[in-house]
Amino acid sequence: MILSSQPAIRRSKSLYEQVYKALRTSILSGELSPGGRLVETQLADWLQVSRTPLREALRQLQQDGLVKADTNGGLRVTTISAEDAAELYDCRLALEQVAVVGACQHATLSQIKQLESFVTQAEDIGQKRSVELDFLQLLDLDYQFHHLIAESSSNRRLVSLLDQLFDAMALLRIQTLRLNPGVLDIRLEHRQIFEAIASRNSTGVITAIKSHLVASKERVTREIEASQREI
Repeated sequence: MILSSQPAIRRSKSLYEQVYKALRTSILSGELSPGGRLVETQLADWLQVSRTPLREALRQLQQDGLVKADTNGGLRVTTISAEDAAELYDCRLALEQVAVVGACQHATLSQIKQLESFVTQAEDIGQKRSVELDFLQLLDLDYQFHHLIAESSSNRRLVSLLDQLFDAMALLRIQTLRLNPGVLDIRLEHRQIFEAIASRNSTGVITAIKSHLVASKERVTREIEASQREI
């Protein structure tokens, strides 16, 4: 476990909450990598906190599905299997079809402009993609694009359900990125989804989101299965 600069832990706020947020951010950014062992003494020293708030935070991360116990009783950052990935994408297929139709009906002009901005930024990065930072930016833009679509649907319960999936998807994307960054080449798919929403084309947007998620599912599960065969 290799840790970078120490996160800022504000003693004026709940220590448990600060530790939880710091660890969650480190996991979802890939700083604490999938499968990486979490050593309490190292984490406590890194965060400059006692074991009590650290253990509370780790328990919450286990409930979130971001941390799992290994066979030796230790804790590791969750690794997503090919079967897990397929289930996540199947859930997204069901929920995001509802989201895109809702977005076609309810998205404001401001939201549509922001969706276009996310697509354009990803296309610009894709043309010069050469460093790891660019891939992390693409991950963030992908999340923001799909999350804004959910928000544009004006269905708060749907947003809440998708937020739970998006955490697991962030972990999956970080894991897959290490295997093959090429799986992030989704610029054309996002543009097709955006254009269907912008034109309020409910039929076309369902076709676009299904095509995007099915293709992503195939790319990601293929990479994970290949890596599992190499172990």
